[in-house]
Amino acid sequence: MVTATVIGGDPGRPDVDVTLDNWQSPAQLHWSFQHLAEIFPSATISRGRAPTWRFPTGPADFGQLAVALPDGSHETVGGLLASTETDAWMVVHHGVVLAEEYPGMRPEGVHLLMSVSKSLVGSLVGILADRRIIELDAPVTHYAHGLADSGYAGATVRQVLDMRSGVRFSEHYLDPNAEVRRIEEAFGWARRREPWVPEGLYPFLTTLHADRPHGGGFRYRSCESDVLGWVCEAATGQRFGTLLSDLLWSPMGAAQDAVIGVDAFGTGMFDGGISASLGDLVRFGALWLNEGRTAAGVHVLPSWWVADTFAGGADSAEAFATSLDATVMPGGMYRNQFWFPYPHRDVMLALGIHGQMIYVNRRTGTVAAKLSSWPEPQSGWKLFRTLRAFDTIAHSLAH
Repeated sequence: MVTATVIGGDPGRPDVDVTLDNWQSPAQLHWSFQHLAEIFPSATISRGRAPTWRFPTGPADFGQLAVALPDGSHETVGGLLASTETDAWMVVHHGVVLAEEYPGMRPEGVHLLMSVSKSLVGSLVGILADRRIIELDAPVTHYAHGLADSGYAGATVRQVLDMRSGVRFSEHYLDPNAEVRRIEEAFGWARRREPWVPEGLYPFLTTLHADRPHGGGFRYRSCESDVLGWVCEAATGQRFGTLLSDLLWSPMGAAQDAVIGVDAFGTGMFDGGISASLGDLVRFGALWLNEGRTAAGVHVLPSWWVADTFAGGADSAEAFATSLDATVMPGGMYRNQFWFPYPHRDVMLALGIHGQMIYVNRRTGTVAAKLSSWPEPQSGWKLFRTLRAFDTIAHSLAH
């Protein structure tokens, strides 16, 4: 049993010990999402010694800004954020911090990003592709040899980046038998309930099978990001935490170290195991508004990768339209581990369950981020209210 050390005075301090069985329960996750390294083995993603990218500030009050809702009613930005279990949120416009609030955590704290981690993984793949260490059209098994007898045989890096492999994997979070929950058992984030579940992330990925040809429609599956993490490590011979530190986190001027949960073999939980500060999420998001560069001109992301991510592939929209997600994001797209909720492609999202979000609005020069503790993994009501709040702020700034 895993028991966390509870530090007195922490926001949301639980009344009982946080354990392997309850750390994701509604009563515990507010605390556990901010103390992952005290619950599970973790590795540091160092900020290194590069100068911190510091934003100037020009505070603005968005609390009373009216947000139009789909049913014709209106609510304020402040009301929306208060009703969606917000731990912290921040808005930056053209490089200036206009809002930064921490209703549920400390400013210096880090918070579990869940699937926002996927967007960091995808960005690392882009950096390695730019350096010709990874070829996007190469099969993933060219790097991750252990997948040769799995359902990933024949899938390319590009197909996995856009979640278009043919591998069968259920992402139903409330189903204890879904692969998304079984992978947690293999990783050590949940108690193993069946003897066939192997120990370790990589061994689990080798058990997955395909149920359709690779390269078809989009299906959201966490295992795709885990395969990408394996490809990055295999292609370079380095651990993911070191790679992300050297190639992204330190060069972008992160203010704080991030951490990533690791399994019994030191492999990271690439699909959702990174914890980071709110400010560093916004620093990462701001790269996408400046062709991959920091405000100081440090080129972190390849400019062609930024352009490719916003443009998508020739059939990215068509592939997305075949998925269930198209019903709530009509005309949307998924590219390089990011979501594009609108046909105009000017808004890009990194999303994680329980309410994690990076919002990038290219048209208005706005970056926002929100860290949350939703008691439920998914809530379309809370997700799209948050999106409308950030859209409203961005549009108000543009005008």
